[in-house]
Amino acid sequence: MHKNRLLSLLLALFAALLTVICPSAALHAETTETDLGLTARSALLMEASTGTVLYEQNADEELSPASITKIMTLLLIFDALEEGRISLTDLVTTSAYAKSMGGSQVFLEEGEQQTVETMIKCIVIASGNDASVAMAEHLAGSETEFVRQMNERAEELGMSGTHFEDCCGLTESETHRTTARDVAIMSRELITHYPQISDYATIWMENITHVTANGSSEFTLSNTNKLLKMTQSFRVTGLKTGSTSLAKYCFSGTAEQDGIHLIAVVMAAPDYKTRFSEAQSMLNYGFSICSLYEDTDSDREELPALPVERGKSGSVSLAYADSFSYLSTTGEDFSQIERRITLPSSLTAPVEEGAAVGSLEYILDGRTLGRIDIVTTAAVGRAGYPDFLRRFWEAFLGTGLSA
Repeated sequence: MHKNRLLSLLLALFAALLTVICPSAALHAETTETDLGLTARSALLMEASTGTVLYEQNADEELSPASITKIMTLLLIFDALEEGRISLTDLVTTSAYAKSMGGSQVFLEEGEQQTVETMIKCIVIASGNDASVAMAEHLAGSETEFVRQMNERAEELGMSGTHFEDCCGLTESETHRTTARDVAIMSRELITHYPQISDYATIWMENITHVTANGSSEFTLSNTNKLLKMTQSFRVTGLKTGSTSLAKYCFSGTAEQDGIHLIAVVMAAPDYKTRFSEAQSMLNYGFSICSLYEDTDSDREELPALPVERGKSGSVSLAYADSFSYLSTTGEDFSQIERRITLPSSLTAPVEEGAAVGSLEYILDGRTLGRIDIVTTAAVGRAGYPDFLRRFWEAFLGTGLSA
């Protein structure tokens, strides 16, 4: 008994030290101790703007992802759109191989053409394996090359527990694996960089038209994300379901309430309904404890121009490098946050554009929540003899004119 009490005391002391020394670590320790009673084998809840993990359960166990694989497929499609390599109106031709995909499909025919935008709808709404492969071939020439790019993108994002072997998740290979943490990471990348994905992911039903040699016919896309119709306490914004006999039932659900965006990942849930109900439980929990402080340029004081000694220009303008977000789960009073700017009195040429020359620090109750850089908006070269002569002459003329 004495040893147990001593151990409890030491753990409490350690938690208190974490709160003082590393607030973010203390947040992580506090939230992961919560037991939501989930039956899914693996789960994770993440706040999207900061990437803060609010809850996790076996989140690093490598499991079969089924069709939530398509989150990475969608991410590469939107990357290509942003880079101008494709457009929403481009026509995509379905190959015999793409048509041959089984499982969840939208029944594309060989040689059938659909726009990129229609293919996106087929992937995100109806989880079309045929549409996923058709898009992979359109973007990379083959599914094999596209999968290589998927794994490359996953590595860039730090998805260390992930290895893809197809673009749709249909395979039941033991080596086609990911983790709940990695699914949250790629979901966050998709919804924060390409928020327009929600416009497609929230469509409940929509018809597309198949035009083939046999004529035209209507096909109804029906959303596999049933969470869209399960709750009114928050706004569901996406994202993707998946199921196979190996993966069981998986889901990456995204939602928003009062400006807070959450991602709930459920993997290997025991049945169809549980993946949605347990995602809903995580989201309700997250929204109940979260408040988000956000600071953008429109909220901040205007920065002064900074004098530049020995420069071709006498000063350089400044800008804030980033916006700032801070997530609280303890009900802190954000009105007490102090913003503290630190800048030198002047700079000495040469000055590079984008150089960090100061900082904006956010302080609450004597504790630094974070800081962002203040940067130069232009380059200033070192002045030479002609520059000094020009300034002297301009000053002389200015004095003469004023006299």
